[in-house]
Amino acid sequence: MRLPRRGAATAVLLFLLPAFAAGPDPRRSGFEDMGPSTQAMQRDDSMNPAMLWVQEGEQLWRRAPSSSAKSCAGCHGEPSAMRGVAARYPAWDEALRRPVNLSTRINACRERHQGQRALPAEHADLLALEGFVGLQSRGLPISVPDDARLRPHLARGEALYRQRIGQLELSCAQCHDERAGGRLASALIPQGHATGYPIYRLEWQAMGSLGRRLRGCMTGVRAEPFAHGSVEMTELELYLAARAAGMKLETPAVRP
Repeated sequence: MRLPRRGAATAVLLFLLPAFAAGPDPRRSGFEDMGPSTQAMQRDDSMNPAMLWVQEGEQLWRRAPSSSAKSCAGCHGEPSAMRGVAARYPAWDEALRRPVNLSTRINACRERHQGQRALPAEHADLLALEGFVGLQSRGLPISVPDDARLRPHLARGEALYRQRIGQLELSCAQCHDERAGGRLASALIPQGHATGYPIYRLEWQAMGSLGRRLRGCMTGVRAEPFAHGSVEMTELELYLAARAAGMKLETPAVRP
């Protein structure tokens, strides 16, 4: 299925309005393209391997990292206080003066309010906390904040999505807009909506972030991948959130 091409102005409208409100939504979650057994794995929390990370995330949420620091729960209270939070990221960070994704926000809280070092990208504890916070918003629509400070970053994120990169000179849009529904070797090409991160991928046999998936795509086209948490990576994630606006958050999702 080919999605309509959008320019930066349309991306800003996605940022402000419910997506595809005027007609049938042509967008598909990657969940819809999976086989029945993999879908069943995501549907049933007792079968979903990602829930092992989520359960650890709940323990980390309630446990103070040191005798002199509060736990996440000590500031935020019960997990229900996080309902809707993950669906609104990336968001603006006043101290950094730029958008940040949820994992960067978690690390900022560790440094600013708990006196702890930031966790490395793809650290099991960071994925566990992000997955646990994300679970509180499962089923809610993805909704990028209506914040004028995000708009130039959103436009740059769209430009990155459409830019040909690497030795193969391919863009995200060429695969996930123009060729969605086709095949790359034996693998189905999905529309590429980031609705369930962090996810458990059967290919990885582990939990992983959206940044890990994007870096894998960049490496696949023989391009230098963006650093985890970089401005460029966050801008691309911001555009993907706007592109998926109104779709339901599936965290923690399962993918092949």
